[in-house]
Amino acid sequence: MKGLSGISNDVRELLASKDPRAKLALDHFVYRISLYGGMLVAAMGGIDGLVFTAGIGENAPAIREAVAMRLTWLGLDFDPDANACNKTLISRSTSRVACYVIPTDEELMIARHTLAVLRAQCHAPEEKPR
Repeated sequence: MKGLSGISNDVRELLASKDPRAKLALDHFVYRISLYGGMLVAAMGGIDGLVFTAGIGENAPAIREAVAMRLTWLGLDFDPDANACNKTLISRSTSRVACYVIPTDEELMIARHTLAVLRAQCHAPEEKPR
């Protein structure tokens, strides 16, 4: 994002900027998400739901809306009001594809996985010398 905008890689800064390069970077970002999302949907033969998560997915309603508008061909009936209010379900009841915003705790998951690896190493049988 910084390479395209010349401003920042922080979506919050780009969304707040009036610089046309910020808009270019965000438009490209949305395009790539939609492109890869569409490819994954095709590879899976369709989807039942679409989930926005992590930093940008949880905290950037404008990005969620822009992506969702590019994916309406999936049968997604997006609810801009629910999105603006940061609701968990941001698709309408008429939508063939449900669309959600699900918070994550990436640091907690990394800590849990690290602890599991350390515990497994502590309890692993020692190798016998050959």
